[in-house]
Amino acid sequence: MIIRSVDDVVPVQWGNGTSHRLLTQADQMGFAVAVTLVRAGTTSALQYRSHLEACFCVAGSGEVVEKDGTHHKILPGMIYALDQHDPHYLVASDDEDLHLISVFNPPIVGNEKHTLSEDGFSQY
Repeated sequence: MIIRSVDDVVPVQWGNGTSHRLLTQADQMGFAVAVTLVRAGTTSALQYRSHLEACFCVAGSGEVVEKDGTHHKILPGMIYALDQHDPHYLVASDDEDLHLISVFNPPIVGNEKHTLSEDGFSQY
């Protein structure tokens, strides 16, 4: 049995926020779980080419914007799943941080960081 708290792991600064990787590839569960904070007022161009990701919003608000410009508001109690390795923009509201529980399949190693730039989607 694995029992772990966010206080037990060192947060990873992933670009526009932090990620506490609670379960990673080393735990051999077949998936990874992270507590993700997206800083207020930020926009992150992201794509996971090697992982599928689902994010459940627990606090704050924001939106996920598809590459074609389609906007999806994200509020507490909502989930979004990137089931096609979708390139997307993750946008936190201007006035509050966005708090997500992120699940990855296959699991992430745990030290991954995004390289955010104006010229494309950060990938890993």
